[in-house]
Amino acid sequence: MSTRYTLDVRNDSTQFQDLCVYQHAVDLGVPNALSLAWLTAPAWPDTTVTFEWDLDYCFVWSAAGSLRPGVRFEARETWPADPEGLTENQVLFDYADGAYRFVPGKATGDPQLGSLYLDVLPSVPAGGAAVGIGLSHAAVFAATAQPDETLVFTPEPNYWLTAGAYAAGEVLDVEQIDDVVQLQYGGTSHLTAVLNADNTWTITTGKQATTPA
Repeated sequence: MSTRYTLDVRNDSTQFQDLCVYQHAVDLGVPNALSLAWLTAPAWPDTTVTFEWDLDYCFVWSAAGSLRPGVRFEARETWPADPEGLTENQVLFDYADGAYRFVPGKATGDPQLGSLYLDVLPSVPAGGAAVGIGLSHAAVFAATAQPDETLVFTPEPNYWLTAGAYAAGEVLDVEQIDDVVQLQYGGTSHLTAVLNADNTWTITTGKQATTPA
């Protein structure tokens, strides 16, 4: 049974905000993969939102083929995935009778434990769809699907928190996001974050608190 992570976020700013947790695609293994607004929730001042997730992976696809910041990736199908299983860590992406779908099968090459393998079959039209991986039933990373291509995702969970105007599945330009803080769980599974009045963050693990500069 995988660990359940919890994040309590209190909005102590003076504005209504969308709270957003996302991940960076550093060392993911797919150069054109983009980060998505993974977990989002609206929050009025003086209210608290709780996010919960576990390390259960899935493959996802969307009919939105051309990905750029601001576009929403809306998953049309989620397919259970497990990087530690040589059957569950691979899937084929197909296009037949005018519709996309995942189908079981062996990915090209020599799949190894620790990565997720997604084969885009030659039947898939170029640029017509996007594929990626999700965590805890929500899409995390996505890339435009190109026919006859194998995408090898090697996930290394990392968590970042920001506030502003965000929608679930929105493609992010992570280099342009301000007022962001990294969430470092270490040996704990529960963090508390406070968005302060000056839009800085205070992160508490147990009895310890740090305020990012």
